[in-house]
Amino acid sequence: MAETDKKRELILEGAIKRFTHFGINKTTMNEIAEDLSVSKPSLYYYFPDKSSLILGVVERIFEDYFNMMNKDQKSGDNIATTLLHSIEVKHKFFQKYYMLHLSNGNTDSSLNSVELKNYLSEKFIQNRVLHEKIFEQAIANGEILPQEDIAKIAELYLASQAGLTSLCVMHGNKELIPDKKELRTMKEKQIMLSRIFIKGLQ
Repeated sequence: MAETDKKRELILEGAIKRFTHFGINKTTMNEIAEDLSVSKPSLYYYFPDKSSLILGVVERIFEDYFNMMNKDQKSGDNIATTLLHSIEVKHKFFQKYYMLHLSNGNTDSSLNSVELKNYLSEKFIQNRVLHEKIFEQAIANGEILPQEDIAKIAELYLASQAGLTSLCVMHGNKELIPDKKELRTMKEKQIMLSRIFIKGLQ
């Protein structure tokens, strides 16, 4: 890895650490530079503004996410096993990056860049396509009945899981960050919902 790439990765790691601890809105470029003991000109060389740094962080997170989603998934796995794996991955990322979630809807203009919005749209589509393939494989294996619109099935599945996550956070969370019991309950409900969803397609 080239020296410039190493420095860029070091900055991203520092930014992720501070973002996930304090949230995006409460983090400044100066604080990240101070954390890493790098000069501000050096930081701005790699990331000209906070928007570009946030985009870099989000790119890194999604790269890790899709790597984990594809890891250890075998074509012979049944749909229940595959979706359980996806829930485990999402659960892990939810815990790790929850403070980034708290920044959603924030007035920080750095979160409203066109580049970031376009990138997130692409990744949401990629995630839907990944789940489309899971349902298509289940149809090919005879685990579920053929469906007219797999894209809509995958979209509905992801939306229902995301909605359940939001409900658990809103109704079960008395503190800023969900505790272990609340997180465990949320995952259990996601697994139950996944089983019900599969049964409805059989």
